[in-house]
Amino acid sequence: MTNSRRRAEDTCPVVYQCRLPLSTRTVDHLADLLRRHLKAIRSRWRILPPGKIAVIVLAVLRHDQRLADMAGGNDVSESTVRRWRDELIGLLAAQAPRLDRALKKVAKQGGELVLIDGTLIRTQRRTGSADRRNYSGKHRTHGLHFLALTDENGRLIWISAARPGRTHDNTAARHDHILAHLRAAGLGALADLGFRGLDNDILDPVIVTGYAASRTHKLTPGEKEANRILAVGRAPAEHGFAHLKNWRTLTKLRTDPARATRLLRALLVLTNLEINR
Repeated sequence: MTNSRRRAEDTCPVVYQCRLPLSTRTVDHLADLLRRHLKAIRSRWRILPPGKIAVIVLAVLRHDQRLADMAGGNDVSESTVRRWRDELIGLLAAQAPRLDRALKKVAKQGGELVLIDGTLIRTQRRTGSADRRNYSGKHRTHGLHFLALTDENGRLIWISAARPGRTHDNTAARHDHILAHLRAAGLGALADLGFRGLDNDILDPVIVTGYAASRTHKLTPGEKEANRILAVGRAPAEHGFAHLKNWRTLTKLRTDPARATRLLRALLVLTNLEINR
């Protein structure tokens, strides 16, 4: 075997096609959103048409494609693809509903309750003591904590801002004034045991959490049955999170945690577009 510094022949990059499992409605919505934005800022052109840019950004979000790979396959720079991604994420996040408006819409449509739950989106571990608060002892990994509300069918209607992974569900709910917003809208909520103690109103509770066993108190058959019924009612909330996490860019966030809130709210809009097609 001899060493050679000569380049191998035919070293040009190979480009392949990949199927994007999204509806044309989602692509058209994103392309129209970009067209309106370009018109509003009076931008003359982009190196690619809005429809093509929308497909590239959706591929990055859905399949977690590397920016450099998408740039090389479309003859643009990596920084250009990054700029397109951040631009469209910002436009989509602006369409995400506010908490009070989302609850009023549910009440106006005849809904009586919502489902509330928290989830952890894993992030890459960063060096330094500042990242220690992102460590979740429950999940034994680093991540960001989010609260989400869904309707009775599991459709996501609202998502909170990103918080450190060690944040408790009750702490996040109190910070967002969930209880006050529910009372103002006249709605109830089903939640897991992580929200116990959030609503201390015994006579007229708004948030129902079920019963918890302890060393001195074993659950009665009636309490076990109540927990089972509550678990069945809360199941659609898990389906809502499953739809959201189909976007593989959330597999392990590499973005700045400060931008994670906009990303999650943008994906909320895209998820609802796919579910309601």
